[in-house]
Amino acid sequence: MKYKQIKEGRNQRHLFPCSRLIKVVGLVAILLLGVIACNDDEVFEKEQYKNVFALISESDNVSRKFHKLGEESTGYVAASLGGTDPTTKDIIVSLVEDESLIDDFNKTNYDVDVSKYVRPMPKSKYDIASYQFSIPAGEISGRLPIKIRPDGLSPDSAYFIALRVDSYSSYEVNPDKSYTLYRIRIKNGWAQGDGTTIYTMRGKLKIGSASEIEMPGTKVMHPLTKNRVRIMAGNETYESNISVFNKSAIILEIGDDNKVTIYPYKNIEVTQIDGDKDFPNIFKIEDDGYRTYKTFLLRYNYKIGNTSYEMKEELRLEYDADEEEEEEM
Repeated sequence: MKYKQIKEGRNQRHLFPCSRLIKVVGLVAILLLGVIACNDDEVFEKEQYKNVFALISESDNVSRKFHKLGEESTGYVAASLGGTDPTTKDIIVSLVEDESLIDDFNKTNYDVDVSKYVRPMPKSKYDIASYQFSIPAGEISGRLPIKIRPDGLSPDSAYFIALRVDSYSSYEVNPDKSYTLYRIRIKNGWAQGDGTTIYTMRGKLKIGSASEIEMPGTKVMHPLTKNRVRIMAGNETYESNISVFNKSAIILEIGDDNKVTIYPYKNIEVTQIDGDKDFPNIFKIEDDGYRTYKTFLLRYNYKIGNTSYEMKEELRLEYDADEEEEEEM
C-alpha cells in the first residue's frame, strides 16, 4: 500500500509541469484571441462610425419610376448617408451621364439578345438643370431632380438615364453604389407600361356562323398616350412581342365623356359596333360598396386572316383611389 501511494505521488509530481504548461498556453491563446477580437471590434466600430453616402437604387443599381403620359413630371436620383455621427460639413456631389453603364447592363443581363436591350432615354424627353446636389451637414439625404416628358415613349421598351458620381467634396462614397440607372416607364389612368396591368374579362365570342360562347379570361393592358391603351383583340393569345401586337392588338381611346372608340393597333381589321345596351363601348368606375373597379364594356367585330369574330366583353380592374393618389405625389 505504501508503495502504491509513493508511486502515485511521483506520477502526480511529474504531471504538474505539463498541467501548468497547458494552462499557460491556453491563457496566451485567450489573450491573443482577445487582442484579435478587440482589433476586429475596433475596425467594425470605425466602419460603423464612418460617414459614407450612396446613390439609392435596387440591388441591380436600377431606380425604377413610372411617369404619367400627357404631362411633364419630376423624378429624383436620391442619395442616402450612413454613419453613426452626424456630419459637420456639406457633401457636394457632382454627377455625370455615362451611357457605357447602359451597355454594361445590357450585356450582363441580355448578352446577344438585342431585342431586350434597354435604350438610353432620348435627350429631348428629359432635362437636368444641374448635375450637382448636396447632402447638407447634419442631414442624411439629398437628391437631384430630373424633368421627364414621357409622351412618345413606347410601352414595349424601357429607358435609362445613366448617372454616376463624378466628384464629391467630403467624406466617402460607397463604390458599389456610386452610380444609378434611372429607369423610366410610362403610365396613364388605365394602365402601367410594364405589363402588370391585368384586367379580368367576362366575354362572349362568336366565330363565323357558330353559336356565341362564354369567354372568361384576362387582358393585359398597356398605355400608349394620355387617353389610349392597347389590348389583344377578343381571345387572341397575349405575348410580349411586337409582331404579335402588330397582328392582333387593338387600341381603346377613352374620351372626356368616357365613351370608348376602338381602333386597330396595326394590321388587324376591327369594326366598332355601337348600340348594344349591355356593351355600349364605355369606360366607368364601379363601386359595389366593398370594392372599386375600373370597367370597360366593349362591343366590336374583328377579322384575322379569313376568320371573322364578334366580341362582347367586360374588362374589370380592382383599384384603390387613395393608393393611386399617393403614387402621384
